[in-house]
Amino acid sequence: MGHFLPPRNSFLTVAEWINEYGPVITIRAGTEKVVIIGRHKAAVEIMEKQGRVLADRPPMNAGQMITGGLAIGFTGVGDKFRRMRRAIHTHLQPKAAEAYQPMQMSFAKNTVLNVLDDPSDFQNHVISYAMTTILTVAYGKDTPTSATDPEVRAIRQFMSVFRTVLSPGAYWVDTIPWLKYLPWYGRNLKREFESSRKVFVSQMNRLKQQSQSNVDAGPSFGRYVLENERLIGLSESEAHFLPGTFFAAGGDSSTAAICTVLMAAACFPEEQAKVQAELNAVVGSHRAPTFADQKSLPLLDAFISEALRWRTLSPSGFPHRTTQDVIWENYCIPAGTTVLGSNWAISRDPEVYPDPDVFKPQRWMNDQGGLRDDLTFFVYGYGRRICPALHLANRSVWINSALLFWAFQLTLDPTKPLDDVGFMHVAMPHVSCPIVFTPRVPDAELRRIMRIYPEVDTE
Repeated sequence: MGHFLPPRNSFLTVAEWINEYGPVITIRAGTEKVVIIGRHKAAVEIMEKQGRVLADRPPMNAGQMITGGLAIGFTGVGDKFRRMRRAIHTHLQPKAAEAYQPMQMSFAKNTVLNVLDDPSDFQNHVISYAMTTILTVAYGKDTPTSATDPEVRAIRQFMSVFRTVLSPGAYWVDTIPWLKYLPWYGRNLKREFESSRKVFVSQMNRLKQQSQSNVDAGPSFGRYVLENERLIGLSESEAHFLPGTFFAAGGDSSTAAICTVLMAAACFPEEQAKVQAELNAVVGSHRAPTFADQKSLPLLDAFISEALRWRTLSPSGFPHRTTQDVIWENYCIPAGTTVLGSNWAISRDPEVYPDPDVFKPQRWMNDQGGLRDDLTFFVYGYGRRICPALHLANRSVWINSALLFWAFQLTLDPTKPLDDVGFMHVAMPHVSCPIVFTPRVPDAELRRIMRIYPEVDTE
């Protein structure tokens, strides 16, 4: 037996336990003990500063079944993990990610035009942006991608099942490992693995054919993997899956983050107005914001940071495992223990985020009107398991937020229900979030500016 966690929104129960029992708690999940960290200081001093001994993953049999044991997210610490991580970091380090900014601006322009044409379907427009961007980075695909494309539908179905395997107790195989040897067990997991594998292999085969035909498909992570297969030291199956899991996970998280920021704008019109006043002063109405404006728009950065704290991605966190004893204050976490950073509980730490349930972008600003450098939140994970695509993801969230805040006034339709935690479950495009987009720039002028964007930065 173990501690009862409700199947939906279990992070709320964990946060109550953290409030009652302290910053670090231990629960029993089946026969295993799980340590949950729920306060910012503990997360920094354990998950970050001692990240080297928390880089491992516990055995996650359902996760291994849905990925065929090929995904970096479920790979335990060791040589294979280091090779995969090095390959991704080499291609997506800050300077490398910066090279994708023109592409991100071009694709974000399409988001603005799509919202202008059909505002009620904004979630699918954001999905299209995220998938087009990730497919370009992962595989060099240079044609627009729709949320309804077969490859996108297959990967999003894969991710919807993938997310269930992260829920404690969702699959008996994580408690009774020998179930994985039964041919009839976990058929849905095996089916999703085969479906996603076909998509990933077909994309990599397309890159191979382009290379053999001397077609310049442009830079991509998949091309980098193919050209450096021996250096990276991955098997063919691993090489096929590595860009694929980056594509699948990156598209989901970027979509959820962008939609969360838009929802926050509609929920808190006074804070939205402050950002738009900043945009008016820095950018004006005769051109649209670009990445060149980012340093002059600290209120926008603060708004995004607060939105992703207010409704954090992955509220329950992703499991780590200690490879040796971890000592913190009067706690000892034994080697081999599963450890979770409860992002929701940490986001509600009153010592770091006073009035944590209040949406307050100003908490991220210093007295000089700039961004604080002493306040952080763990949007993309911890230590050596931090999302390697965070620089790309941050830029996607920023440019879409900047353009949509500049182009539209966002309000809620009071006649329709709002599910303000839906994006935390990454349930797009089915989250009940009735945002009304009212253009702040006349239609013809907005289309003219978007037609030349981003080639002309100023007028």
